[in-house]
Amino acid sequence: MTTETLPDHFSVVYRLHGPPAQAERTAAAIALEQTVELPADLIAPGSFSAQLIGRVAALSVVDATTTDAVISYAGATVGEGLPQLLNVIFGNSSLIPNIRVVGLTLPASLTDRFPGPRFGRAGVRQRLGVPARPLLCTALKPLGLSASELAGVAYRCALGGVDLIKDDHGLADQPSAPFAERVARCAEAVARANDETGERSIYLANISAPAHLVHARALAARAAGAGGVLIAPGLVGLDMVRQLAADAQFNLPIMAHPAFQGSIVVSPTSGVAHGVLFGTLTRLAGADATIFPNDGGRFTFTRADCAAIAAATGAPLGGLAPIFPTPAGGVALERVPELVERYGHDVILLIGGALLRAGAALPTAARAIRAQLAP
Repeated sequence: MTTETLPDHFSVVYRLHGPPAQAERTAAAIALEQTVELPADLIAPGSFSAQLIGRVAALSVVDATTTDAVISYAGATVGEGLPQLLNVIFGNSSLIPNIRVVGLTLPASLTDRFPGPRFGRAGVRQRLGVPARPLLCTALKPLGLSASELAGVAYRCALGGVDLIKDDHGLADQPSAPFAERVARCAEAVARANDETGERSIYLANISAPAHLVHARALAARAAGAGGVLIAPGLVGLDMVRQLAADAQFNLPIMAHPAFQGSIVVSPTSGVAHGVLFGTLTRLAGADATIFPNDGGRFTFTRADCAAIAAATGAPLGGLAPIFPTPAGGVALERVPELVERYGHDVILLIGGALLRAGAALPTAARAIRAQLAP
């Protein structure tokens, strides 16, 4: 079979787990399920529906129990935007065991429909005034601190030169630190520290919320002085990220958090591969940085999983800007040199508990990390 992809087509690589002898039949079923959702004999030959049926472009046996199937889809199947693209990639077939999306190739004719990251790596660096070195990020926590207490942590982080100081993803609009008060206090604290240091640290407010509130909170965060936002696509949807990235009135960097997306990637025989979800799709939606659990922390991502995500954040994707891979999830201070060596300088290192453990000495601890990140 040919692996040719027509100019207005995109292709998905599905890893099929089962006897290779069944792979061709399974791939053909996926091609129908993801498009016309009917048996082939019910589709009139030569009709427009027939032209939209996915085309099995290649089958490649990986091992005795695994086959990769490349299926090509017409760009016309996407229609109105990102939700339908996701639906064609893995809508009904996500309900079937032993099928995993491991690759995605999108032509410029399709990526041009999406704005992608408004800032990307270069834009975030420009806002921070940091042209080369790895960036340092931390999270304000724990849940239960008051808005003024969280602002105090944010102030110490900014004094220490932490580039990006984000809300923890669990900070929403709880009574202990209501959204409006927390954002105003934390933004003010970071601005005050910047005045003292001459640096340009930014505070990112968590705006993951009920759908009718997300856009308003994004604009409120901007008005309060936040320099960016944190959002969890698994909670509010990838298309909400796309909407914000496209909004010229909002116009702030977006950091994506992986909450609620873990079950999509953790099974080796189903779901979506790490690089496709946290790299390609998150970038296509318009996030400027993508958080993921680094290997060796308190989660189970492997080194290969993390490398795939990092690669996808910068791989060619139409005209879309590269974004920052942001390894997190129990990053120990002693691992900083190793992580810089692995990821290079185009990375955001998200260090939470290991940095916050310093307490009142947090600025000194942060400066010590910054010294390790100097180009």
